Amino acid sequence: MPVVDPGKLVRLQQQGEGIRNDHGKTSLTDALIATNGIISPKLAGKIRYLDSRPDEQLRGITMESSAISLYFSLLRRNAPEARPEQKEYLINLIDSPGHIDFSSEVSTASRLCDGAVVLVDAVEGVCSQTVTVLRQTWTEKLRPLLVINKMDRLITELKLSPGEAYTHLSKLLEQINAVMGSFALGERMEDDLRWRERIDEKVTAAAAAKDRDHQDGANGAPGLRKSSVAQDEEGIVMSGTPAEYEEKDDEDIYFEPEKNNVIFSSAIDGWAFTPRQFAGLYEKKLGIKRQILEKVLWGDYYLDPKTKRVLSSKHLKGRNLKPMFVQLVLENVWAVYEATMGGPNNKGDQGLLEKITKSLSISIPAHIMRSRDPKALLSAVFASWLPLSTALLVSVIEQLPSPPAAQSSRMPALLEHSPGSDQIDEKVKDAMVHSKQTIGEPVVAYVSKMVSIPESDLPANKRRGGMLSAEEARELGRKQRAEIARAQAQANGDADVASVNDALSSAAIGDEDEVDASTNGEEEQNEDPEHLIGFARLFSGTLTVGDEVYVLPPKFSPARPHAQPQPRKVTIAALYLLMGRSLESLNSVPAGNVVGIAGLEGAILKSGTISSQLEGAPNLSSTTAISTNAPIVRVALEPAFPGDLDKMIRGLRLLEQADPACTYEQLASGEHVILTAGELHLERCLKDLRERFAKCDIQAGEAIVPYRESIVRAEEMNPPKDPTLGRGRVEMATTSKQVTIKLRVRPLPAPVTEFLVKHTGAVKRLYSERKAQEEERTTTGENGADGEQAEELEEHDIEADDTVEEGGQILTMTEFKQRLTEAFAEEKAEKEDTAGQESVDKHSSTLADNVAYAFQLSTYTGPMCNEPMQGVAVFLEDVCTNAPEEEASQNLGRLTGEIMRTTRESIRQGFLDWSPRILLAMYSCEIQASAEVLGRVYSVITRRRGRIVAESLLEPSTNFTILALLPVAESFGFSDEIRQRTSGFAAPQLVFEGFEMLDEDPFWVPFTTDELEDLGEKADKENVAKRYVDRVRDRKGLSVKKKVVENAEKQKTLKR
Repeated sequence: MPVVDPGKLVRLQQQGEGIRNDHGKTSLTDALIATNGIISPKLAGKIRYLDSRPDEQLRGITMESSAISLYFSLLRRNAPEARPEQKEYLINLIDSPGHIDFSSEVSTASRLCDGAVVLVDAVEGVCSQTVTVLRQTWTEKLRPLLVINKMDRLITELKLSPGEAYTHLSKLLEQINAVMGSFALGERMEDDLRWRERIDEKVTAAAAAKDRDHQDGANGAPGLRKSSVAQDEEGIVMSGTPAEYEEKDDEDIYFEPEKNNVIFSSAIDGWAFTPRQFAGLYEKKLGIKRQILEKVLWGDYYLDPKTKRVLSSKHLKGRNLKPMFVQLVLENVWAVYEATMGGPNNKGDQGLLEKITKSLSISIPAHIMRSRDPKALLSAVFASWLPLSTALLVSVIEQLPSPPAAQSSRMPALLEHSPGSDQIDEKVKDAMVHSKQTIGEPVVAYVSKMVSIPESDLPANKRRGGMLSAEEARELGRKQRAEIARAQAQANGDADVASVNDALSSAAIGDEDEVDASTNGEEEQNEDPEHLIGFARLFSGTLTVGDEVYVLPPKFSPARPHAQPQPRKVTIAALYLLMGRSLESLNSVPAGNVVGIAGLEGAILKSGTISSQLEGAPNLSSTTAISTNAPIVRVALEPAFPGDLDKMIRGLRLLEQADPACTYEQLASGEHVILTAGELHLERCLKDLRERFAKCDIQAGEAIVPYRESIVRAEEMNPPKDPTLGRGRVEMATTSKQVTIKLRVRPLPAPVTEFLVKHTGAVKRLYSERKAQEEERTTTGENGADGEQAEELEEHDIEADDTVEEGGQILTMTEFKQRLTEAFAEEKAEKEDTAGQESVDKHSSTLADNVAYAFQLSTYTGPMCNEPMQGVAVFLEDVCTNAPEEEASQNLGRLTGEIMRTTRESIRQGFLDWSPRILLAMYSCEIQASAEVLGRVYSVITRRRGRIVAESLLEPSTNFTILALLPVAESFGFSDEIRQRTSGFAAPQLVFEGFEMLDEDPFWVPFTTDELEDLGEKADKENVAKRYVDRVRDRKGLSVKKKVVENAEKQKTLKR
């Protein structure tokens, strides 16, 4: 394959209609890279070119997203009778990981792309990660292209016939389409619910207007009332579904081979096809038009061998015919495998092979025909007949949209859901929607993540050209010999330093200053500092080196462009064309391209938006729906040598910027902690930290797993501590007896807890926006603005900005309160308890702030093991000041500490009045295993306190899919143990599921007669909840009751 010049790729960047941005998988990507001459076609599928990390090659999995730009030319006709013209295309391909621990890499890639190549294993089918990727494409409104890969396993492993394979593929396609249909149905139901709520609001408003008309005698309102009621009758009573929603159902969301959005492939053997290719092959032979053949090659359509007519299933009349896909497509593919790898000795059938090559008019080189490797022969036949790169690249160009087409459909919704969307400049919005590339247009780009690149890999530090010249080779040899001599001298310790300097001076070519620098600064030479490059997609304008742009912070809103923190202004230091393992320098990049941007180091933490103007700029980073596997595994780090602490901290900050799912924080205790998505992700982060970012030896402590504390109403509970007040109610006075606090602690109903946990992001977003508005109101008041006008503006901002996108659903503050009320309404008893909540005595705002802060401290560190509380309601019933106001105001500083301490102790006592429970962080575990190793998988899960949720047989194979729940605390080493016990025949996928209550009281002791008789006073049955609580308390340095000696007896000795 000829090597494609990077200059041609740069030229194609200017043609917006000829660009495609999508992401796929590594082995498949190799075949595409081979078309550009970057790697040999023989190594495609084996070298995994985009897995540039050594540990990626060692493990055989992708850990980081990698991008590469590919050139592809295609002969296309503008009209059926026109001459074909060559058209050139630039494909920006991003290869993303498949392991669940690195799902954040998939999320960062999805915002940059316009389409997605989704790979599904033909044998394993739909896995948890498949659903995650499909949900990501649905959320980001990407155009998906389905590739059913590893088709060779149906032939070589499962030994299926073509008919059985067709049935299996049909079921697989139904499963994938069921997943897509569930996304569409969920969105459809939400839209319908939102429409009904709007109609109800209109009807209510019309009824209120009618009442006002009758009272005031106003004119003009009856017309409005009539239209609202008519709409109510049409939309709610007569039909429950608006016609506008039905129009978008079942249009482009499903994968159908007749639409050519499904590719059947085997990346390892280098072949792929779509029904369109076979329709072109059989068009002349059968005398059927290509367009008709494309529609009937897949499905229940049959070919009459006598009349050569296509029959549907109802016209078979009892004849036993094969489906056309089996007869015309699969049997031919199966025949190639039989001819090359079949037969009694798996050496193929020479006669059948000659017949196939003759009918396909392909020639195989003689040295391959003489080869003893049947795989080489198989690959040669398919490379000439059904090359993988052709099928995939043609489908990408035909099915996936160009940047202008994709942005015109994606951008309006994306901008509408961004904060302050009403204030976005119309010029910016128009440039982004139409992907305008003119130099004068506003520049807007989204940086999805920061990529760490060693300084030696930057284009400025790499030599240009191909092979070394003779002089360069001699110089390199002299330098290497000098390095060896220096190393030997240091190892022996008795070598003369002067001889080493002589060797250096004879080896080096250049000035004496350079020789001195190389001798004195040997350590600096060995170091290869890391540089952070922004992995970005340009949505509008043209970005040039030297341009000054604004980096918008995550909470930026165009309604308040100068709010704190102020956007930073940076200068673009360099632009790079991303070519997998290497970079190519660029001077400018037009809209619609994926690009690497230098100069953003320190300005962007993980992701962000850059814009050429500040006023009216959109904030794309806050609207991202990244559904990462939440960082749940927390590990404390320390350097092996205390002097390397500064190195480690610098390295941790670099790691946090370079890894989208890793978070670094320093605890109050002084510990340096990183949060990672899983065990494999933690291992990769530690390796990067030691070898690239910190470059020092680092020790990792035991993994810290989060827990939650809660309370329940149990059947057997200790009597309340104060029977006169009731269970959970506490009345406590401060130390000085000047303030008395009365509060009540109760368990929250399960529906309310589930609702709040599900909408945690909504709560945080609404709270942070309200806080920012209050701060701005304070600033406005200090600047002397008109109070009433500022208040009206704030009320308008609150109504406009108190919205949040949670799981694809927009929640306003009103809807949030309404749904929370509905969750409370499910518990009838709770309604009665909360009825008297409003009767709270008025007290000063200072005391209220102190109580609220004490509440936050108490719920953040629960009484059992200082873990956060969940599912607990605290009702503040009364705060009484027993001292005169003058005395209370004088002692306000002292009272602050007393109130906080008293409130915390009151909440603690009220909490322990109920039956406490600990909530364990749980992984959802999906394992595919054969029937032979099923028992071993079950034993490992049971021993680690896991629970089997479901088990299903993967037809037609003998493999089972097992779904289980596993505590995160018991998951360390789980994957390795599963692989060892099953000899590698099973591998788990762990996804954080949430917190699950362990239904056991940590403080339970036997007290009834039956329990004492069964278990004894010491409760021989292990209390698992207490074990978890004691483990956390021991790690945090809290007191733990331990018995050093269980059964101590005096030694008995014989008398003499």
